[in-house]
Amino acid sequence: MIALICIVATIFALPNFLPQSARDALADFLPPNTMNLGLDLSGGSYLLLEVETEVAVKDRLESMRGDLRKRMREEGIGFSSFQVGTDTISFRLIDLAQLDAARTAIGDLIGGNFGSAAEFTLQISDSGDAVLTLTEAARAAIASGAVDQSIEIVRRRIDELGTREPTIQRQGANRILVQVPGLSDPERLKALLGKTAKLEFRFIDESMDVTAALQLGPPPGSEVLPSEEMGPDGQPFQFLVQKEVIVAGDRLTGAQQGFDERNRPAVLFSFDTVGARRFGDATRENVNRLFAIVLDGVVITAPRINEPILTGSGQITGSFTVESANDLAILLRAGALPAPITIEESRTVGAELGADSIVAGTNAAIAGFALVVVLMLLVYGLFGIFANIALILNLIIIVGIMTALQSTLTLPGIAGIVLTMGMAVDANVLIFERMREEVAQGRSVISAVDAGYNRAMSAIIDANLTTLLAVLILFQLGSGPVRGFAVTLGIGITVSMFTAIMVTRLFVIYWLWGRKPKALPI
Repeated sequence: MIALICIVATIFALPNFLPQSARDALADFLPPNTMNLGLDLSGGSYLLLEVETEVAVKDRLESMRGDLRKRMREEGIGFSSFQVGTDTISFRLIDLAQLDAARTAIGDLIGGNFGSAAEFTLQISDSGDAVLTLTEAARAAIASGAVDQSIEIVRRRIDELGTREPTIQRQGANRILVQVPGLSDPERLKALLGKTAKLEFRFIDESMDVTAALQLGPPPGSEVLPSEEMGPDGQPFQFLVQKEVIVAGDRLTGAQQGFDERNRPAVLFSFDTVGARRFGDATRENVNRLFAIVLDGVVITAPRINEPILTGSGQITGSFTVESANDLAILLRAGALPAPITIEESRTVGAELGADSIVAGTNAAIAGFALVVVLMLLVYGLFGIFANIALILNLIIIVGIMTALQSTLTLPGIAGIVLTMGMAVDANVLIFERMREEVAQGRSVISAVDAGYNRAMSAIIDANLTTLLAVLILFQLGSGPVRGFAVTLGIGITVSMFTAIMVTRLFVIYWLWGRKPKALPI
């Protein structure tokens, strides 16, 4: 069983020590994977993102305002002076005789949105002034949900780039840490992550000229939005667009880069059943009318509806390159962020620095390994050779386990391996010193070996368990490099228990059986 464990670990570890050409030539039944190198070893990008959770809260209030207005109209309740504050929605009832009807209608709308607790609290005075207030629990839930959703969308966007093993984790209340090893184009990553990707299909408001709307203000229910295309004066074209959304991007089921009939780069999209029906109805009823495709408040294109679009699919054209069209398709497939994110910190680790780190870490590991090997040979002779063979197997098994688990090796991880090499022979030192004491007391060779292993076991277990406890605390409370160090050290300690106690003991027992020595060479 000991031999089998060592052989399996060697098979998993082997690809790490072979060039790519040799790995490609390995038999199909052999594992081809190698350990993933972290950002500090392979180079790449480090980003610290902050989610603007206040925008998510505001969007929820705006959504509730729309639902509230709709419910009041359905119930025939007159109202006026609708206003949205930081945490409140306020309005006034026109007919005080409808106070009870308003309380019932609004109570049905807001009750039980967060389990037993309501999302909003309602206060209606006898004078007809009504205020809905977002609860602290609801605000915290919206903010936390926005961060969680942003993490998942960020993960999907990065995975679409074809990167390998990105590290994406929450940091604090509203920040996201992103590390992408080996990424050669960090600016493209920033552009992808920095866009909310909120896609909307809206009608152009043709009731007023854009110039008049800019001078006099847009009509109710409309707004002026800039275009992606620039005019002769170097400023973006302006469009007067209705605020009402025909179909939103959350109804998309697919988006990919393609080409239009003029062989220009475009984004091809398709809606789900509900989105296709809404879009079909809107285009059927508004033939010859202009509509705008709006992305993050910018009009991408504003085509005219020549005929009803009933297929549930279409294309977005504009001043795209193949790469920008592909990036937009990635954004639409991944989904819109629930709130904008800003890049608080950005660092790029070059491949040369990563290569230097690998060389420095390798040199440190070789130096530590060499010193331990020489010391064990000088102090314990033949038994030191046994311990050194077990040490080599210890390193192979660590690499094999990390490869099988597809762990990411970082510079602190290399430090953990270097530290493990010293701790791997610690158990052997305790056992060998105990053997010396037993021999000095006049015990026979076999009795001294047996006593050395049995009586040193409690000290070995205590020493390794206390270190493992420290490792668990580092892993639980630490993050990033600290966790990488803890994982590598934890694996190393566990493996060292196996190699020091089982492997070295196996060598000693076979030596005793084969040589039947009269004295211990220790």
